[in-house]
Amino acid sequence: MVYNYILYIIARERKCGYMKVTLQNLTKVFPAKSKKAKDVIAVNDFDFVIEDGLLIGLLGPSGCGKSTALNLISGLQKPTSGKIFFGDDDVTNLPPENRGVGLVFQNYALYPHLTVLQNITFPLENRKGKDKLTKEVMVEMATEVAKLVQIDTLLDRKPAELSGGQQQRVAIARALVKKPKILLLDEPLSNLDARLRLQTREELRRIQKQTGITTIFVTHDQEEAMSISDMIVVMKEGVLHQIGKPQDVYENPIDLFVAKFLGTPPINVFDGYVKGGQLYIGDESVLDVSSIEDKEVDVAIRPEGFVVDENGRFTCNLNRIEVMGRDISVVASHEKSQNKDIRAIISAENMARLNQATVKFNLKPYKVYIFEKDSGKRIYF
Repeated sequence: MVYNYILYIIARERKCGYMKVTLQNLTKVFPAKSKKAKDVIAVNDFDFVIEDGLLIGLLGPSGCGKSTALNLISGLQKPTSGKIFFGDDDVTNLPPENRGVGLVFQNYALYPHLTVLQNITFPLENRKGKDKLTKEVMVEMATEVAKLVQIDTLLDRKPAELSGGQQQRVAIARALVKKPKILLLDEPLSNLDARLRLQTREELRRIQKQTGITTIFVTHDQEEAMSISDMIVVMKEGVLHQIGKPQDVYENPIDLFVAKFLGTPPINVFDGYVKGGQLYIGDESVLDVSSIEDKEVDVAIRPEGFVVDENGRFTCNLNRIEVMGRDISVVASHEKSQNKDIRAIISAENMARLNQATVKFNLKPYKVYIFEKDSGKRIYF
């Protein structure tokens, strides 16, 4: 009977559907604390839609406004201007407890004196009226969600008896047990070691796929965001730079910031110029770009965009070779490079050609990006 009641609750929640999130001209300004200081625009005119059932990565460097955007969506902070919609409902002024969101923070925020089971059931104990649950039902719901995140054998332990990864799963279970329509994750993996981060992010993706909950995931780790997100939103200083599928954004950056922010190893950037339909780096014509007028530009080349060729058009000084199994990383230098080192990822079979002080490359045109010198905007060719 209890199990049937749980299924009824889940069915009732799912019947409402998971939520599309719409941000309309959303802005958050923090007033200056002194007359000499300036106001801080943490989120600047956000205007985009997050479709229901997707996992969205909010990505950007520290201080870019990611967490502020998440706090606005959750209701923990109020916007200076703009609106927030969950589905067709305007929730801009709705208190956080009435928004139907589940929150997971960087520091987990578990109650140390409560067991895992008690931590998970805690959000359910505040339900009132028709939504009030019996203790038996709460325990059953907590057990079901604990199985989902694979901590059902740890329900009697206290947080201090758990590893960092296990504590994170408890925090996720506590957020999921409310059957939220939207799950918000604020850098939930940053306190874990590298190996555990990899394992836990795969678990997050599995859980999100299994539940179908619209999820917004804040991180500064571009590899993390690209590996598990359906879409990524790239931010800088409160401004939204680009939205798209991770691979699409990687392959088609809209500006130099996005190109430099995404990719490991990072993209190689050079001072260049266009003259007579040719792209030059230094004195060498490296690519045909007949559609671009003569001007100085920034040239960005992905590490995988280099092809070793003894007759290649682009010459670099060979510094060293780093063997990475199937591929090798050629570490080089060039007087026009904006990077300390140039890194080219090539097939190990080409290693025999690297026996001189210099290395010549041809460039894959679809891995070369050209940007305006002043604005950083993409120039398409």
